[in-house]
Amino acid sequence: MTLNDADALFAAHLDSLLPKAVLRPVEPRYLAEPRGRWNGRAGVLALPRNAEEVAVLVRAASAWRVPVLPYGGGTGLVGGQIMPEGPAPLVISLERMNRIRAVYPSENVLVAEAGCILADIRAAAADAGRLFPLSLAAEGSCRIGGNLATNAGGVNVLRYGNTRDLCLGLEAVLPSGQIWHGLSRLRKDNTGYDLRNLLIGSEGTLGIITAAALKLSPVPASIGTAMLAVSSPQAALDLLALAREQVGEAVSAFELIHRQGLDFLTEVLPQVRQPFHTTPEWCILIELGLSGGADAGEALERLFETGNEAGLVEDGVIARSEGQRNALWTVREHLPEANRLIGSVSSHDVSLPLSAIPDFIHRAAEAIAGIGPFRINNFGHLGDGNLHYNVFPPKGRSRAEFSEMADPVKRAVHDIVHDLGGSVSAEHGIGRLKTDDLVRYGDPVKLVAMRAIKAAIDPCGIMNPGAVLVPDQRGGAG
Repeated sequence: MTLNDADALFAAHLDSLLPKAVLRPVEPRYLAEPRGRWNGRAGVLALPRNAEEVAVLVRAASAWRVPVLPYGGGTGLVGGQIMPEGPAPLVISLERMNRIRAVYPSENVLVAEAGCILADIRAAAADAGRLFPLSLAAEGSCRIGGNLATNAGGVNVLRYGNTRDLCLGLEAVLPSGQIWHGLSRLRKDNTGYDLRNLLIGSEGTLGIITAAALKLSPVPASIGTAMLAVSSPQAALDLLALAREQVGEAVSAFELIHRQGLDFLTEVLPQVRQPFHTTPEWCILIELGLSGGADAGEALERLFETGNEAGLVEDGVIARSEGQRNALWTVREHLPEANRLIGSVSSHDVSLPLSAIPDFIHRAAEAIAGIGPFRINNFGHLGDGNLHYNVFPPKGRSRAEFSEMADPVKRAVHDIVHDLGGSVSAEHGIGRLKTDDLVRYGDPVKLVAMRAIKAAIDPCGIMNPGAVLVPDQRGGAG
């Protein structure tokens, strides 16, 4: 179905419906994405204050056949928040919808509007003596609506799950302009199809999330953090199994870091203090959260001793203060920034069965070496199988020199991931970057079902067109 530009006439119509909520021209910050892959287009920017105003905007867009682009914090890494081509869309930013509506400490529930910044939600939970465990490098600017729309992951997925697992209920505006009042705080509700989980991870293609009921957790009484040098990815996996044997599900984070990432920090961010005098080939950053009077520092000491005796751990640093803990996390959190400053030829957000990870790392390195003289920075959330496998030019050379090799590199990495039963999109989503990958590697029956759902809920195809699903050869909605 043909869509139309959000032009001056449409802007005037919106202004008559919601005075002072519509802005033109659109500021450049709404048309950019963090990695600079695309420049977006927009006809009108709207800043609604509540779900009812979002509904008014969406109903108007449906009547005028204007594409709608939901906008959160703009931190997505696969282009889901911008439209580089097609009719100029109506951009609906939820930044004014930023209230914490309620906190229920006894229920471990917090209700927040979609425009709330993640760090503010974490702070509100802390003020109530609770933990909202979603933790991302962009938590100071990303918004919970976007986190839910992309089913964001982060460093605590191992213990607490993805954003999907942290949500009890949603309020959302569907493409028809109707408001779905699904803001339930129930833990059990078997009343038909689960619209909540359908909208979570749909990247704004099925509706606009306007509020969420979020799960909170008790704050661990004792938190321990350590960076431990290991001999190999297999040793890291064996150490994870050992840690779980010793402390059960108290392992909150288990991050794998390769020496290339640490070398990048030395190269472009030398101000980041590193814990080892001699850079190890592999290391892990582990965090434990214990309750019931147990001491996380002592648990990490036992893990180091038994890991060393088993030949898994070669060296290590255990944080003895909050400052030391923050310093260890600073190393991990600056790896993406160092990557950006170096400039990757091809970046990959993949997940694999845990036991397949060592084989993947070996096979992928061989495949990349056969394509060119690249450096590989392989790091990520080993505990849940999510690796950020990024390929860079040799030192002293630019990624532009290797631009023609980007597609062969990506294909080689993704083919191996698929062959090992993994996913080519672990926590960043599909957006516009990976639509072809979804077709290439996705189950065809699943794709047919996804297109049917999209056509049923969004028959005019106005919601974030071009993201996740591209039009098929029969002209289905994308």
